[in-house]
Amino acid sequence: MELIELHILQSFPVSCLNRDDLGVPKSAIFGGARRARISSQCLKRSQRELFKELTPDFAQGMRTKLFCDMLRERIEAADYAGNAQELAETLTSIWSSLKENKKSKKGEEKAECKATTLVFLSPAELDAMVQAAILFFNDNPKAKPSDCLKGVKKAISAVSCKDAADIALFGRMVASDPSLNVEAAAMFTHAISTHKSDTELDFYTALDDKQPEGEMGAGMTGVLEFNSACYYRYIAINLDLLRSNMKGVSEEEIKKILRAFIQSALVAVPHARQNSMNAATVPGFVLGLHRKAGHPLQLVNAFEKPVYSSTGYLEDSTAKLLEEYGKMKTTWGLSVDDEAQIPGMPISDFISRLVDSL
Repeated sequence: MELIELHILQSFPVSCLNRDDLGVPKSAIFGGARRARISSQCLKRSQRELFKELTPDFAQGMRTKLFCDMLRERIEAADYAGNAQELAETLTSIWSSLKENKKSKKGEEKAECKATTLVFLSPAELDAMVQAAILFFNDNPKAKPSDCLKGVKKAISAVSCKDAADIALFGRMVASDPSLNVEAAAMFTHAISTHKSDTELDFYTALDDKQPEGEMGAGMTGVLEFNSACYYRYIAINLDLLRSNMKGVSEEEIKKILRAFIQSALVAVPHARQNSMNAATVPGFVLGLHRKAGHPLQLVNAFEKPVYSSTGYLEDSTAKLLEEYGKMKTTWGLSVDDEAQIPGMPISDFISRLVDSL
């Protein structure tokens, strides 16, 4: 497969960018040592939001349980002669079952058109579903709503993905019908610290502005957990699969999508606790590779032995990463067609180096 790969080192100060159900920063054991961790799901969420800002025409996918209402609105706008709500619920069943209606305290049923699972859909797919269903019932006015599903699924698979680069890159899984799955063209690792990392406690107090003069004590107290670390993360883009997923999209448009994706991968930062522990940083080192053939290969084993340093982790982590990269080329015959590094060039030149020669 043809690949663009990003090997990223990034230091974050006091932060809790990704926490578990107890509010504790996520971690993992690697090389026998506990490391700070940011899950790939967390990283993908922040990157997907920035990617949509950078290329709104190509990234209009919506991950939601509420697409039944969006279908109903489109059906009503199309002047469907039948029951718009019933047809919307039928079309929703292609992707997910519907949540059961809830009863209010007075015992009345509360109408709710909500799927039981999140589904990643583009506006073009929603439009295609409705158009195919309406055409079917124009030709078959006495048919049942479920009779249109075969034709609707065919219409979905024929849709151009021009507004769904985010779905093409980040993928979609549909448990009820695997034929509607989209294999993600981008691959992400969990970010882990290059060194041993421990969680620390932040004991805080808050004062009551209206507390009577002379009265001592805080209005409230609490404890938050945090860490700080230099993380290694890896992202690979399967260019062959991206082109396959993006039907009807030109090579120049693919390049525009890739530029926005790479920029969002390097700049996006998870949003958690940014108001109280602002940890907005940029990577300290990035190795970008373009390989015309091969399989994805991360360099995390550079840090299987944790980095130890009294002068900061980024410099030693960079040296270890480049050493591991050299071993991969020398020992395992890793073939690279082009590479670029940050620092060493502006981000715009870095992106152009990886994308323009495709």
